[in-house]
Amino acid sequence: MTLPVAAEWYTSKKIDDSTTLILEPHVHVLEQANMFLVEGGEHDMILDTGMGIVPLKPYLDTLRTDPDKPIICVSSHTHIDHIGCVHEFDTRLVHPAEAEEMANPSGLSSLYRDDMPAQLLQTFLDAGYPPIDELLIDALPYVDYDPKSYVLRGASATGLLNEGDVVDLGNHRYTVLHLPGHSPGSIGLFEEASGVLFAADAIYDGPLIYEGPGMSISDYLATFEKLKALDVSVVHGGHDPSFGPARMHEIIARYEAIWLS
Repeated sequence: MTLPVAAEWYTSKKIDDSTTLILEPHVHVLEQANMFLVEGGEHDMILDTGMGIVPLKPYLDTLRTDPDKPIICVSSHTHIDHIGCVHEFDTRLVHPAEAEEMANPSGLSSLYRDDMPAQLLQTFLDAGYPPIDELLIDALPYVDYDPKSYVLRGASATGLLNEGDVVDLGNHRYTVLHLPGHSPGSIGLFEEASGVLFAADAIYDGPLIYEGPGMSISDYLATFEKLKALDVSVVHGGHDPSFGPARMHEIIARYEAIWLS
C-alpha cells in the first residue's frame, strides 16, 4: 500500500483564549482523538496525547505562549488514541483503575486493520464508523516511515486522579469526574466557574463505543446521570466537534432509549 507523505502531521485550532484543539488529520476518524492544550497561569495542561506516531511535545511547545512553563499531561483513559505520546511528559496523571494499562499497554497497539480483533472491527462498523482500509493512517508522517515500526510505549503515572480531585493550572481549576462506561477509569474534567466540561470519550457528538473490553452499559448509565446533573456551558468530547448542553442531553437521551428499551 503506497501512501503520500503528509505536509504536516498535527493541526491546531484555538477554541477559546486559553484552549487549543489538536488533531491528527491523517489518522482514521475512529482513532482521531481530540487533544486539548489548556494554557494556565502557573501550569499548562495537555489532555490526551493521540496515537504517538509523531512526537507531540515539540509541536505543543510551538503553540504555547511560554514553552518553559511546567506542563501537566492528563490521560482521560488509556485507549491507543489517547496515550500515544504520554511518555514525553514529566508529569503524567491518570485514574488508578487504568494506571497499570498506561504503564504497560495491553490493548490495540498496531496501525494495521488486520491486527484488530474481528469482533471489535464489527463493533465499530455497527456503531456507524466507516470501514478501515489496510492501515489506520492515510499518509506517512515522513519519507521512509514504516508503519510496522509503530509501538505504543505507554508510561508509568507520576500521580493518580480520583473523583473530586482538582487539576489546578492557576487560573483554571478542573474537578475530576470519574466517568466509567467506555472504560473503567475514564475521567472528565469540569470547571464549575465556566461550565466547561472536558468529557473525553464519556460523551461526544459521534457514535459512542460501549460494547467491548472494559466497557459497561450500566456504568455508562450512571455516568450519564452524573453528566445530567452538571451546569454545563460547553462540552469538549474526546472526538468530533464540541457542543452545548442541549446537544449533550439529546445525545444522552438517544443512548438511554437504546439501552433501556
